[in-house]
Amino acid sequence: MHREHDHGPPAGGGGGSTPPGDPADRGLWIGIGGPVGVGKTALVAAICEQLRDQARLGVVTNDIFTTEDADYLKSRGVLPPERIVAVETGACPHSAVRDDISVNVEAAEQLARDLRSRDGRPLDLLLIESGGDNLTMTFSHGLVDAWIFVLDVAGGDDVPRKGGPGVTAADLLVINKTDLGEYVGADPARMLKDAQDRRAGRPTVVNSLRHDPSATPVVSWIRDRLAARRPAVPGLP
Repeated sequence: MHREHDHGPPAGGGGGSTPPGDPADRGLWIGIGGPVGVGKTALVAAICEQLRDQARLGVVTNDIFTTEDADYLKSRGVLPPERIVAVETGACPHSAVRDDISVNVEAAEQLARDLRSRDGRPLDLLLIESGGDNLTMTFSHGLVDAWIFVLDVAGGDDVPRKGGPGVTAADLLVINKTDLGEYVGADPARMLKDAQDRRAGRPTVVNSLRHDPSATPVVSWIRDRLAARRPAVPGLP
């Protein structure tokens, strides 16, 4: 089934439509994207593990031809399996989160309905993970409220300097796997400075799940947004 949506410009770019549904009832929808292999799914897992006892979470993953990412999250037990659904895009991951977002909107809405029908409670936070893509990936305002773009140091410490919509426009930029810097000849501090120079004041954080399995800076950023959106969520400051 195909559904038409007012997609608006990419999220983080200013203006445009918002995800469907009543914001007070829908909760916060956050996109997570970035190139292949930067650690997006492991980051999603860490976020879920840190917030699952404080907020009602759901996850939608995107892969081109498989359900690999959703299967990993389920096998790791980060959330009850019924809170994790997979989308197979069958084409460029950009299309499903930026252009024709209908398949993700439908998956997210169905997940929210199914969970609410169980106990009458809405989701507080929905994470939508894009399939791996390049520096030009963005999320549509019609799909998410805010989005995170993830890089890793193994991609080269010149990547933030190269820019692109993922680097410049994301609501949060994460420079991931900083523990690998010494092994691949990359300088995380340089990457951080180059990113900050590109991002006109938007926040950038460095992260290593090996050194900080809780993904503290990313979770703190989400926690602040979640608390502002749903101040009555139990357990949040």
